[in-house]
Amino acid sequence: MAAPPPSFFNFSDTVVSYRFQGPSAEPGLRVQRPDGQFVGREVPKTVINLFHANAWAYGTNLLSLDILRSGSQDPAGNQVGRFEGVGATEFYLIYRGVLSLNKVFDTQALAIPGFVKDVGLSFGADVNTKDTTFDSEKRAGTFGLSFAFDVPAGFVNLKVQGYKEFSRNGFAGYGPVPGFDYAHFRSVEFKMTPEFEITYTIPLPFTGLPLSLAGFNTIVLPKGRYGRFNENDTQLEFVSQTNLVLDVGQLVAGTPNRVEVFAGFQYWHNKFGGDPRRTLNTEEKALIAGVAYHLK
Repeated sequence: MAAPPPSFFNFSDTVVSYRFQGPSAEPGLRVQRPDGQFVGREVPKTVINLFHANAWAYGTNLLSLDILRSGSQDPAGNQVGRFEGVGATEFYLIYRGVLSLNKVFDTQALAIPGFVKDVGLSFGADVNTKDTTFDSEKRAGTFGLSFAFDVPAGFVNLKVQGYKEFSRNGFAGYGPVPGFDYAHFRSVEFKMTPEFEITYTIPLPFTGLPLSLAGFNTIVLPKGRYGRFNENDTQLEFVSQTNLVLDVGQLVAGTPNRVEVFAGFQYWHNKFGGDPRRTLNTEEKALIAGVAYHLK
């Protein structure tokens, strides 16, 4: 029998996971206390994630889709109003690609042993939609450089990129000036701004268990203005998620990279670039717990 043709990919992994995270924060979502003061409203979320990563002769690709379902504290709705008692559903898709310069030019000139093992061109996109009265439709693109650090095990990558975002604001259309057409502020184009991403997976063999730390940190510099009529300046946005991951398959049945459980923490400062002096509920401190299954 003829041998099967070689795979186009050197590595490929597809993962389905489920997690709970909370309390999450949604900028602008508030509740009034008995004393009349407004405070940010906390929201629990359940998330199904579909994740795929692969490596080929000249680079890597990563695709991640989050399907997030909010509790009733973050109600679904449309431009007319909210559907009280029904939590909102959000779809958030991320693509990240890297083209390795060492592999493209068949060289090791861009490798510094003990520090950086590769430099690449990075590119990507973010797309989201959420069924709330805000009617978010984010479309963002990234392009820049990726640095793969030379670590003993796992990986640590840094991306330095330009970031350009387009979105929608379902609240635009209403304002204090009678007769003024605020509706043209519903389509929002932000300025190009620098963005930094660090992603990592670090094994922890000293524990004697198949444990690892996995996560990401992202910084987006101020990207322009936002609000019902673009009256507010965006702020530096920082989001960090770190999970402690246990490979249950390896621990119980000697089958690594099949079933994992994880727990962690997510911190989001100035969420979506919101200014806490102008918008309530822009800081998120959420606990995370979940399970993942590798389809291979």
